[in-house]
Amino acid sequence: MTNPNQIVDHINELITYLVTISLADDQCFAFQRPDRDIVQVTFEGAEHVSIALRDRSYREIYQHLKQDRAYNVKMLDGALIQMMYAFANGTLQRHRLAFFPAPHLEEFQNNPDIYQDDEIHADVIAKNIVPFPVRFDYDAGHYQELVHPKSHLTLGQYEHCRIPVTAPMTPFWFIDFILRNFYHTASVRYTDRLPAQGGSFAESILPAERDVVHMVVPA
Repeated sequence: MTNPNQIVDHINELITYLVTISLADDQCFAFQRPDRDIVQVTFEGAEHVSIALRDRSYREIYQHLKQDRAYNVKMLDGALIQMMYAFANGTLQRHRLAFFPAPHLEEFQNNPDIYQDDEIHADVIAKNIVPFPVRFDYDAGHYQELVHPKSHLTLGQYEHCRIPVTAPMTPFWFIDFILRNFYHTASVRYTDRLPAQGGSFAESILPAERDVVHMVVPA
């Protein structure tokens, strides 16, 4: 079972890796914050993440998160990454793992020559790409079979989009998912050298949720 100390170490190793490979533009490292019987794994600025749950346009939500530095990492293309966990007596209670791509590439407006031939930023620049947030949530105490799985994936800002996930997700698998699906190019594979491998949480998916389309987290 992965514990708060390991989660903090894993997150910070992954952040350092993103800095090392020049994908991170700004970062807020993880730390533990005791809160009564709960130990939160969080970051400075995490108190502002609730803006993402309000009825506002995606562009406005993104700008607020960016302005308040409500992220672990701001990627070079402007995308924001958040990783937050909560434990009670060493057992995972909740997590929130979110990816907010930039609604536009601001620097491209001022320095287009830098990005025109850059494979990594091709999707951000492309006019046919619609950016949307990706969020993996886990809540051991508030769930309803099929309607609100303990562990689920939400795409975009659809209130009732909760795709079942087999288990809570460790920082490693979350960053692997983000890099593999949004940053790999034909010639560059950032996941090959990812640190902080290993560790997993117990499965949380219910039998009925296995009978519908769902996502599998590697054990």
